[in-house]
Amino acid sequence: MAGGIKERHGDDLDENSEINVVPFIDIMLVLLIIFMVAAPLATVDVDVDLPASTAEPRERPNEPLYLTLQEDLTLSLGEDPIDRNRLKSALDEVTGGDQEARVFLRADRSIEYGELMKVMNLLRAAGYLRIALVGLESAPDAQKEEATEPAEQEHNG
Repeated sequence: MAGGIKERHGDDLDENSEINVVPFIDIMLVLLIIFMVAAPLATVDVDVDLPASTAEPRERPNEPLYLTLQEDLTLSLGEDPIDRNRLKSALDEVTGGDQEARVFLRADRSIEYGELMKVMNLLRAAGYLRIALVGLESAPDAQKEEATEPAEQEHNG
């Protein structure tokens, strides 16, 4: 016989020495979901107040190379602060010497245009000519309202 029916005598139950792993699997799956949601939120980024743009967003590479000009005129490559004199060597190190790599330049909105041009000149002197300026995406209607509000105030005042 392939299987037999065991006769029970009384109310004694057999001891089960196997561990029930289903609750452990449930807990692990819940923890996995929590970490998957929390991990992107835990990334540290350079705090910069970007201006808005109405341009069509373009597809970004998987690992974009960000160069950030902060409000105090310090530069950060990725998330690491960098000296302006070491910019070329740091870019060569990150890109593996590939000067065709696109550099995404972010600058705080309070930065003067001349300071932004200085950084762009540093990039050009380093041989990195593919520069993309980064801005916040905004609706075109919001931009029009911002542009017309000061003009209306000038006419009324």
